[in-house]
Formats: sequence, C-alpha cells, structure tokens
Amino acid sequence: MQRILWLSLVLGLLVSCSIPTDRAGGGTAVRIDYASGLTDRENSMFKEIQLSGVFADSKTFVDSHPKLPLAEIAELYHVRQQQAGFDLAAFVHRYFELPPSIASGFVSDTSRPVEKHIDILWDVLTRQPDRQEAGTLLPLPYPYVVPGGRFREIYYWDSYFTMLGLQASKRWDLMEGMVNNFSHLIDTIGFIPNGNRTYYEGRSQPPFYALMVELLANKQGESVLLAHLPHLRREYEFWMEGAAKLSPAAPAHRRVVLLPDGSILNRYWDDIAAPRPESFREDYELAEAIGGNKRELYRHIRAAAESGWDFSSRWFKDGNGMASIHTTDIIPVDLNALVFNLERMLAHIYGLQGDQDQATHYYQLAEQRKQALLRYCWNAQQGFFHDYDYVAAQQTPVMSLAAVYPLYFSMVDQRTGDRVAEQIEAHFIQAGGVTTTLATTGQQWDAPNGWAPLQWLTIQGLRNYHHNSAAEQIKQRWIALNQRVYRNTGKLVEKYNVYDLDVAGGGGEYELQDGFGWTNGVLLHLLNESTP
Repeated sequence: MQRILWLSLVLGLLVSCSIPTDRAGGGTAVRIDYASGLTDRENSMFKEIQLSGVFADSKTFVDSHPKLPLAEIAELYHVRQQQAGFDLAAFVHRYFELPPSIASGFVSDTSRPVEKHIDILWDVLTRQPDRQEAGTLLPLPYPYVVPGGRFREIYYWDSYFTMLGLQASKRWDLMEGMVNNFSHLIDTIGFIPNGNRTYYEGRSQPPFYALMVELLANKQGESVLLAHLPHLRREYEFWMEGAAKLSPAAPAHRRVVLLPDGSILNRYWDDIAAPRPESFREDYELAEAIGGNKRELYRHIRAAAESGWDFSSRWFKDGNGMASIHTTDIIPVDLNALVFNLERMLAHIYGLQGDQDQATHYYQLAEQRKQALLRYCWNAQQGFFHDYDYVAAQQTPVMSLAAVYPLYFSMVDQRTGDRVAEQIEAHFIQAGGVTTTLATTGQQWDAPNGWAPLQWLTIQGLRNYHHNSAAEQIKQRWIALNQRVYRNTGKLVEKYNVYDLDVAGGGGEYELQDGFGWTNGVLLHLLNESTP
C-alpha cells in the first residue's frame, strides 16, 4: 500500500535545512504507520523508545498521537539524545499525546444486576465515527464498540461475540454500524484487519464477518445478505488469494496451502516479517534470545496473532514455549471451519439471486473443504479434531477447543459429533466452564484460562448434536463464574481461570483487561436466552 502522506513527510524533511523549532502543541492528523513507511531516523527513535521501558505496555506508545509531524520529532530526538541529562521519558511525554483511559470516569455499582451493568457499558465502550486519520487509528464511518482495557479500537473476531450481546440488548443500530464499518474496511483496505490501526494492516483475524452479516439478516431479512454479497465475496478472495497458482513445487502462498491429494486448505499468515509494533519489545527480545531466522520467527508470531490465539501451545512445535513457534506450518481446524461457513453462505446468497451455477460452485467448494478437513484433521483413534502440520505431514498433538468449530457449523455426522462431545465432557469441562487447551504453559490461550467466545462456540456446538445437558452445565458454570467475579470486583474481564474460581485468569503479554466486549456479549446473550 502506498504511503503518500509519508512521502510528503520525508520530502519535507529532505528540503529542511535546520532543526525543527521546538513547538509541541496539539496532536496532528497525520497517519502514522509503525509497521512500514518510517524513515531510518524515525525507526531508530521508535526502537529506542519501545525498548527503553518508558511504557510497561508496548501498545501505549503506538496508540499515542504525535504533537508534531513525526519527522520533526525524530529530528529533535536525534539532537536531544546527544545532550547531557537527556530524559527519554520526559521527551516522549512532551511530544506525544498518550491514549486516554478506555472507561474514564466510569465506576461500577455491584448493587446493579450484571445485565444492567452490561447495558450501561455499551455506551461506555462505544466510540463515535472518526473524522480523520490520527496517529495509527484508521477512521471508521459508523459508531462501534471496543473491547475495553488496552484495546481502544474495534477488533475483528471480538465484534461478533460483542454483537451477540447487542442483539440481546436490541441495539440494532450499533450492530448495523459495526457490520457497515467492516464492509467499509473491505472496500478501502481490501480485507478486514485485526483492528482499525495501521499497525494491524499486515493481518486479519478469524473470519467471522459472514456470521455478523447473518446475525443482522436474522433481524432485517435476507436482503441484508444480498446487499453484502460483494463484501463477502471479497473477504473470501482475500483468504484464498494465490490458490490458483499453487503447485507441488510451491505448495503454500500467503493463507492457502496445497496438500498432497490436491486439496486446498487455509492457514494463518501476516504479510510483514518484523516485530509487531504493539508488542515490539517482546518480539525483539525473543528473537535476540533464540537467534536463527528472525524474519521467519516474526512471521510465525504474527500469524498466531492473526489466529486470535496469541499465544497457545497449538502453535509450539515442542508444546511448551515461544522458541518453537511454527504457526505458518499449521492448518488450523477453526480457520477452515470458518472458511467453510463463508463458502456455504456465498452458495446460499447466489441461490437467492437465482445464479445456480455460482451456488453450485460454492457448495462444491464447501463440500471439498469439509472432506479435506476430515481427512487431515480428524483423529479417529482419539475421536477429536487436531490441527495439521503440513510441513511435517502429521497432526499436531495439542487438544484444543478449536475442535468444536466443526460442530458449531454442523459439518460432521452425529457419531463424529458424539465423539468430540465425549472428549469435551471428559477433559475440558471445569468448575467455571471449558478450558481452552489441556496444557499449562503460561500462555493465555492455554489452561487454566477460559474465554467467552470458546464457551459460546462449545455450548452451541454441543447443542447442535443434542448434548444439551453438557451444554447447560458449561453455560451455568460460566455464568456463575462471571457473576462471581463481577460481585467481587465490579468487573467483567477478558478471560477467566476456569479451574480455580478464586484465582484470576492470567498469562500472556499484558495484564488482565476489563471491559470487556466479548465477555459482556456472550454473558448477556446466555442470560437472555431460553433454556433449550
């Protein structure tokens, strides 16, 4: 993507014959792209700031707005840093406007029922349309709901689960606005990025857009599906880009992989092989510590971030730690179930249009994907779905809740569904809901953590195969845990410890976040539904 604004900044710097005047004032409306497009001097400043520990969370700096054009700040920085007594933290605070607190002024009142608390939080977490690009924020034309905590922007797959709660609250205005915002991103960028920040433009997230459109269509009718067909088609083309060019000699390209039997399945990917700007220090220090091919390591890290499971033993070759991460080698169960659903929806919409040829085409693609997923990811001996390492030509050993996606989308027969349900009931159900994996690694997408989206997917997947008792058990345990934490702390949080109800969820690169969009959404929907 061309960086026209950055070219103008650089040209302005080249023609300048003196150090910029020290004139720090209000924030600028200049687009900032820390992932690419920085000059060498800007990169040098960025790297020192992110490695210095000025901010405990690397995301704070990349969410800040420069008070001058970045080129001018970089010039000032390279002069000031050579002076005695230079204070980097003071410099950063002088020339960058730090991001505001996500819920400034909001105080929980635990005497309110949790349902009322969530209804109030929708307005706290809602952001109005952005008028212009400012810093790293990509402007959106409609109001949207952010998750909360450090997450000050819209997030792709989070938003579907948030919308489940908006549906329960009958906030159709916000739901429609969020779908329209994602359609806008597809129109302007070509795909839905991880979030509406420039530093997320190298990757997407699990493709839940089709489910969001379907959720809206359940209220407004199938005309919604027809209206969004061009966006759904473009979303599919993004995930399948390069599929026609695959060959045995070059079996992988971006997010598509050609398997030995001719099947094409998807993987997670990121177009940028560099440290994530929002987690720069963590990525840089890991690469320095383990050595080897740093670009390949960064690609694996970023691909895991695209999965939404950042991070998990799912992506580790040794099952234990980041040093063995190999995400782009893996065909994930959940991603391919989501793309199956997208193919099936495209087939349905073309059928509504009366285009039977296209409808048949996409139904065939969906069926081919389902059969390939069963061949490569179904473990008949264990009765469970596993991710597939296409490089090693074998399934990965990790058992995770990604296995419930084929049940959620009703992709398998009753016997297969029964066997997955047996494993869920035997190993995954804990005191507070279902655990993400069975491994305890210190990563946040492993045991002992439970996450709202995976509770929802598991509950619905089990219901699809008539395992209603297990689904209800998970539902009631998750609701009880959420309400317990709310009563004790006044918060609904990003993740929970489902093994020990007296211990908070943990692990990962940052502190436990509250807010919290998808927790609010899933909890409110579960509280408002009738018992099956």
